[in-house]
Amino acid sequence: MTQTTTGLLTVREVAQSLRVDDTTVRRWIKNGALEAIALPHRNTRQAYRVRSNTLNELLTTTTINA
Repeated sequence: MTQTTTGLLTVREVAQSLRVDDTTVRRWIKNGALEAIALPHRNTRQAYRVRSNTLNELLTTTTINA
C-alpha cells in the first residue's frame, strides 16, 4: 500500500515525514492527538493507517501556530 494509490500512510511513513520515532506516532494516536484508522491485527502491535489529509492538516496547523 502506498500513499499515492490509497491516500493512507503507515505509522512508519508518518514518522519519517515528521522525523520522529514510530513509537511517538503511536503515542499520538493512542492519546487522540492524531486521528488514525485501526486495522485488524494478529501480532502484539496494533496496526494503524493515517489519512494523508490528516497529516497535511496537522502540518498546516502546526506551521501556523508555531
